[in-house]
Amino acid sequence: MSDPKDGSGAPEAPAEERGVEVPTRRRRAQAPEANKKGVFLAVGLVLAAGAIVAIVLTMMNGAIYSKTVDVLLANKTRFVNRPVRVEGTLVHGTLDHAKPCEYDFTIATKGSELPVRFPQCVVPDTFRDVPDMDVSVTVEGSLKADNTFEATSVLAKCPSKYEMKDRAKHGEQMPHAALPNN
Repeated sequence: MSDPKDGSGAPEAPAEERGVEVPTRRRRAQAPEANKKGVFLAVGLVLAAGAIVAIVLTMMNGAIYSKTVDVLLANKTRFVNRPVRVEGTLVHGTLDHAKPCEYDFTIATKGSELPVRFPQCVVPDTFRDVPDMDVSVTVEGSLKADNTFEATSVLAKCPSKYEMKDRAKHGEQMPHAALPNN
């Protein structure tokens, strides 16, 4: 290149020879490392997001519907052989423990009754057929084609002390008070 001011047409001396500071290109040397960090960060974020989506989808596929007996039986074709949680009240006189490690009983809501088979040895202590007391029961398992329910777990809800104060006014006793001591 020539310097147009001097008109000599001679090429200009390199910047280093003229004493001009030339910027170094260190940024380009560091750029691949920065790009690698960015790529690793992006890949990590994509993997984390994928894991979260997989967990949510897995939980949705294994979701357990919670229904009352009347709603379950009204929609029984939808729930046959699917995991479901059913809430109802123990029908007095139906709790049978004639076979070892198997409980048979019936739960009901709004006039609809559901026979339940629970093939386990242990039930909650509060799961008792106490005269003059309604025992709320929640069972998990699956509805069979013959309208029986095969339970994998049984939960019996004992009334709270506040509910029992109100019930005691009507002559009910605590469920545990009616049980004999062993």
